[in-house]
Amino acid sequence: MMRSRLVALWLAALFPLCAAAAGLDIKMATTTSTDNSGLLQYLLPKYEAKCHCKVRYTAVGTGNAIKLGENGDVDMIMVHARAAEDKFVKEGHGVGRRDLMYNDFVIVGPHADPAHIHGMKDLDAALKKIKSANAVFVSRGDDSGTNKKELELWKAAGVDPKGANYLAIGQGMGQTLTVAGEKRGYTLTDRATYATYKDKTGLEIMVEGAKNLLNPYGVIAVNPKKYPSLNYKGAMAFIDWLTSPEGQSAIASYRPKGAQLFFPDYRN
Repeated sequence: MMRSRLVALWLAALFPLCAAAAGLDIKMATTTSTDNSGLLQYLLPKYEAKCHCKVRYTAVGTGNAIKLGENGDVDMIMVHARAAEDKFVKEGHGVGRRDLMYNDFVIVGPHADPAHIHGMKDLDAALKKIKSANAVFVSRGDDSGTNKKELELWKAAGVDPKGANYLAIGQGMGQTLTVAGEKRGYTLTDRATYATYKDKTGLEIMVEGAKNLLNPYGVIAVNPKKYPSLNYKGAMAFIDWLTSPEGQSAIASYRPKGAQLFFPDYRN
């Protein structure tokens, strides 16, 4: 009995917020990439066993995830658009943003490669070739972190992508990859979601490792002063776990088919 009590006290000391929030479900808005890649299905059961709660998430584009946080519809957000994240905190909607993990973006396309960009390292030149070849490019068009990044890259290349073969479909990453496969077109995707959909679409990596293709993710609790009724303690307990050695190790250990898709990125 004494040993059980000591273990319970030790756990409470290790996860004080988790103990305080035990049994309270956590609402999170996150990106389609964390869902489509299978990462959440791998991570959440590990944490839920500790907190005796459920992490209930809505997977949408980063822009919509941030809006859910601004409206107080969720307790926390997990997204990947640093400028928008900083704005979210600066305007008082969120508190205590932390770096969580990263992967990278790649440009994928059909095996035929009509724009002849396979293996290119000059991202600007690759985008110009896609445009000049009048090749199909499928854009998420949904104000997600990936969509924001894509538009940023076109602008940096000095290219206006709009035209008959630029398809902004307003869908998540999985559906965008599916449409790109069907249309034999190109798209920008995070590597993790691409790995999940590769066999379904027949798309191949055309451009990778180029400058500006890093894809960092952050976690932010919604400001409890703005929305006192939210489960702030539960959100912070989960964020503490995600950025703990155990949580970071769990992120690194997610390796479907042996490939690491996300890399831990929390630094004190």
